Amino acid sequence: MSDPHQHEIWFGKEQAKACAEALKRSGFTAYYADSGSEAVRVVLGEVPVGASVGIGGSVTVRELGLPEALKEAGHTVYDHWDTSLDAAGREHSRDSQLQADVFLSSSNAVTKQGALVNVDGTGNRVAAMIFGPKISIVVIGYNKIVDGIPQALDRIHNYVAPVNYRRLNMNTPCQVGDNCSTCGNPKACRVTTFIEAPPSGKKKFVVVVVGEHLGY
Repeated sequence: MSDPHQHEIWFGKEQAKACAEALKRSGFTAYYADSGSEAVRVVLGEVPVGASVGIGGSVTVRELGLPEALKEAGHTVYDHWDTSLDAAGREHSRDSQLQADVFLSSSNAVTKQGALVNVDGTGNRVAAMIFGPKISIVVIGYNKIVDGIPQALDRIHNYVAPVNYRRLNMNTPCQVGDNCSTCGNPKACRVTTFIEAPPSGKKKFVVVVVGEHLGY
């Protein structure tokens, strides 16, 4: 029996291929990876031998098993989501991410024109994406592709934020459909960035668009 979602998957893959080309036109080193396993191979190939890698808060990166793959490849990994770390260890990991050779994360949304849109609470993820590590790598599933920046913000405020804060057991009004303006949570959305081209301080900014649904 054929997969009832096969045409939806086909469409997502075509969108991902076109998005990767748009990102190239924006100046990013962009790849289309047809599968998660292919995306892992691309990422590992872009991390220099012996490089330290900081990992931002990302469900996508963990779904792909990249922290484990990087450690197995001999890299020093700074991952503040590591459950073996205490509070001090998590803080040290966040700080170290800004000084790592490579920073790896995902993006909340990517536009069809080739711009990355992100909203952070603490700001450590977006800070390292745009400054500090000389190489940034972003991995994005086709489910995060949107028409433009207004649609990216709508996706983040009305889908990404409520789902993610639910995962974190944080009490935010967006989870019950209230407007962001009523939110007083000090750990919720605080910093918004639009990356429309690689920042000039980066040696390389890699974006891998995957032909799969990944993350939120």
